[in-house]
Amino acid sequence: MYLTHFGLDSAPFALTPDTKFAFSSRSQREALDTLVLAIEGGEGFLKITGEVGTGKTLLCRRFMGYLASGGAAGERYRTAYVPNPCLSPRTLLLAIARELKVRIANVNSDSEILETLNRTLLRSAKRGSRVVVCLDEAQAMPIETLEALRLVSNLETEQRKLLQVVLFGQPELDGKLARNDLRQLRTRIAFHYELGALSAAETEVYLAHRLRVAGHRGSALFPRDVARTLHEHARGVPRLVNIIAHKSLLLAYGQGTPRVTPRQLRAAAKDTPQAHTASLLRLLLPRWLRLGAPG
Repeated sequence: MYLTHFGLDSAPFALTPDTKFAFSSRSQREALDTLVLAIEGGEGFLKITGEVGTGKTLLCRRFMGYLASGGAAGERYRTAYVPNPCLSPRTLLLAIARELKVRIANVNSDSEILETLNRTLLRSAKRGSRVVVCLDEAQAMPIETLEALRLVSNLETEQRKLLQVVLFGQPELDGKLARNDLRQLRTRIAFHYELGALSAAETEVYLAHRLRVAGHRGSALFPRDVARTLHEHARGVPRLVNIIAHKSLLLAYGQGTPRVTPRQLRAAAKDTPQAHTASLLRLLLPRWLRLGAPG
């Protein structure tokens, strides 16, 4: 590996959603602010969507960390995280119960599961605790499971919802929720935010940020022109930025250079099928238009 070569303590571009490396881009800030505002306002259903690799899981972990700290008002939250909700209605409810450390006497009885969850939620409310369920990859949820989730969310007191639900999913989730038979759930989603990609300027800061957290000190390993080219190839998608940056550092290490060169970056992007390879025509067209413009 290249850690010693570049003076790093840890891998700066690993794909695992480590909150230590969290970068507060405009999109991430706005999404987190939306979640905090809606949860503290007592909303029942929230939805965060974004393309693959835009940081939904990392956002979810940051949000749950915020809740674990008590939030701005020091409130008590109990959270349940379900990373793969492609489950039957009963299995999803059992997964939520397990996350909340609730014992179900008869796991084969839907009514027993719901009654036990309801008692647990009521006790939490009396103790001043809020219960928040975060469902990742929600686009994979079967229709009947989404409907069961809506029924559970009906549990409430006169003052507030007993259960608040946050759906994190790819854009396909919107298509699923557009179904006529899910219109009751769709109308309950009070807040929604769509995560976007990094801007070119943010990509440059993002690279420097992750390298700094990984222990790098010294001159930039990705000069500005290289960082901008990386953004072009990755379209600002954080996961693609990480993949190409990692491959670029491997090439720089292998060739013994102190920083990433444009040629190494292009080679790394070429080796990444998901990357957008900007054509020479696309790069030069604005220049041709300027040269050919009358004047």
